This record gives sequence, C-alpha cells and structure tokens, in this order.
Amino acid sequence: MTTLKITLALLLATTWMSAKADDAPLIARGEYLARAADCVACHTTQGGKPFTGGLAFKLPFGTLYSPNITPDKATGIGSWSDDDFVNAVQKGGGKGGQHYYPAFPYTSYGLMPREDILAIKAYLFSLKPVNQPPKENQIGFPFNQRWGMFFWNLAFTPSKTFQPDPEKSAQWNRGAYLVQGPGHCGECHTPRNLAQAMSTSNSLAGAKIGNWIAYNISSDKKYGVGGWPQDVLKHYLSTGEAPGYAMAGGPMTDVIENSLKYLTPEDIHAIAVYLQDSPPRHEGIARPTPETMATNFAQSDGNELGRKLFLDSCASCHRIDGQGNQSPVATLKGLKTVNDPAGTNLLAVVLAGHDPAIFGSEHTMPGFAQNYNNEEMAALSTFVLHHFGQSGGVIKPKDVQESRDGALH
Repeated sequence: MTTLKITLALLLATTWMSAKADDAPLIARGEYLARAADCVACHTTQGGKPFTGGLAFKLPFGTLYSPNITPDKATGIGSWSDDDFVNAVQKGGGKGGQHYYPAFPYTSYGLMPREDILAIKAYLFSLKPVNQPPKENQIGFPFNQRWGMFFWNLAFTPSKTFQPDPEKSAQWNRGAYLVQGPGHCGECHTPRNLAQAMSTSNSLAGAKIGNWIAYNISSDKKYGVGGWPQDVLKHYLSTGEAPGYAMAGGPMTDVIENSLKYLTPEDIHAIAVYLQDSPPRHEGIARPTPETMATNFAQSDGNELGRKLFLDSCASCHRIDGQGNQSPVATLKGLKTVNDPAGTNLLAVVLAGHDPAIFGSEHTMPGFAQNYNNEEMAALSTFVLHHFGQSGGVIKPKDVQESRDGALH
C-alpha cells in the first residue's frame, strides 16, 4: 500500500511538472504581451505590489481606481473564466455584467485576438495571489450609472479584432497591431471627440493629458516623427533618449520603463516603421529648427530675470547653447518642449523635476516648484522658449498656477 501511494504521488508530481512545462511558453508569451500592453503601470501604485491595483485616475467626473488583477479569488481575478477575462479586455465588461469605464483602454485592447488575451491571463494566473480589496470609486450621479456605458460601447468599442492590411508588409502590420492594440498609443496621443472617445480621423495627432501634452507621433515631418532618422526613433522608443529630437518626460517615462524597453528590437523596428508610415496629421507643436535657434547669450528680450534664473539654476547642466553638459540627456536644442508657445511640458518638468529610472540617478533634475514663485517661474520659462525655440511664446504667472493645479489632479 505504501509503495502504491508513493507511485501515485510520483505520477501526480510528474504530471504536474509536465503540465507546468507545457504552460511555460504560453506564460512567457503572456508576460511579453502584458509588457507590451503596459498592464503593470495602471494596476500598481507607487511602492505597491505589482498588479494589485489602487492607482487613482482623476477624471472630470470623479476618481476611478484600478482593480487588483492578481489571481486572488476573493479580491482579484482568480475566479474569472477565460470568457470573463476576454470579455473584460475586448469589450469592457466585468464579471457579473458590470461595465468598465474607458479609462481602462479596452477600446484599444479590443483589437487583440482571443489567443493573445488568454496568454496574458495565463501569465497573470501564474503570479502569486495577493489579497487586496479594491478601492471604492468616487463618481457622482449620473456618471456612476454604469449601465449607460452599454450605449457608449456600442458606438466606440471595436467590432472586430485587428485586421492586417494585405497591401502592407508584415513588418508594417506588426507595428500597426502593437501601436493600435496592446500598446494603445492612441489613448494618450489621439485627441478626444465630444463623447470622450478617440478621434479616429485624427489618430496620433497629439493630446493633452493632465498638465502634459502627448505630442503628435504621426508620420508628419513637421509636427510628427516622419522627419526623424529611423535609428533615432528606435533608440528613443527603447531608451527614452533622442538628443536633439526628444527626451521622454512625464507619463512617457513610465511607458518606456515598464513597457517599451522590454520589447524585442524587431518589434521596436516594426513600431517605428508603422509610425513613419501612419496617416500624417498636420497639427500640434513643431520641432524647432536647430540652426535658427537663438544662440546669443546677451539676447534676453529684456527678460533679465529669466536670463538670471536660467544661469543660476539651469545652465550648469543644459548650457547656454542647449547642447547639454556632460550628458546628452540634458540637451535642450531641437526639443518640442522648448517650442510650445504654451510651455505645457516645459512648465510640468521644471515644476516637478525629472527623475526617470530609465536615465539613471546621475541624470536627475530637481523640481523648482518650491524654489520659485509663479512670476519667477514664468520669467524663466519664457526665457527658455525665446532662447531655444521659435514659437515666441510668453508664459504668464497664471499659466504657472494652472500647471501647479494640474499636477495635483
């Protein structure tokens, strides 16, 4: 009898190990797709355990909190079936018939096929369950009536999964799938219509997110990324660095850190190919022409306060010619940030600082929100715009206050 028990135990253990080995490729694929979809960014609070939710999304009609998506049966998704999970990701329908709000980007994830979604589920279910109850959403009437989302979903949720364009290359189609589907780039980079759905006729033209702007990333050569050398664009997507073109800041640093840096070189290349062949959108903020940048140190347009503040707090890292001192990460020359007449991203980064893990601690920029009042910050920002850009923008103290307020909401 003892021998029989040992034999059965060994047989069960062998079967379990074989099943786990069979699951390994699916789980690995799911982990990769979860990275591509940047699931961890929205379902993890700062300092919290991955995928346990609780991240706040402050919207005009209230505050939403992301749910726990670990396989905990009581507070997570451990009791969800395959159909439950696919329905949530593709259609925004939660278990039990609840409708999600499109802060969860199911309008993009809906382009993903069932097999990709179930691979993500397999990965999530391979993780350790964490018991963490969801936070209660703070949404007032009538927006807390979720049944109304049924009609919104009918109008704006994809009716079918991604369909490759037979006239385009496999590489282009792979990039289109990653950008439009799991990567959900349009959720930030596409303006919204009156119903707060993505404007499909103006995809990737850029949009404001809080007190940041997600710039135009269409193929337009003036306003988008069509004029970037492809190697520069690929390097930016992988690292957040493109001296003379762009430096990732604000929400984009999280995308690089949690998602894009994990993609294969082949997928990064496919994304670059697609972006540089996407429909051009002729709007937004143009990249300044470096050769026409003001380089005369004495030229301050009478803004002596702004000039002094730049010399005191900025020039040691950024230099007066904008080339960056010691590190190309500090390069200002050629950035859209210094050519936006409203100074949106410039104000956001000067107020809050810049400490992305992707660049390393040696590239940390302190925030000056406590150092300078609104008048000083306006003078400094105006000097930067005039000295390094061609927009002629003038920042006023009220603009600084609006950026401060936006950072808190």
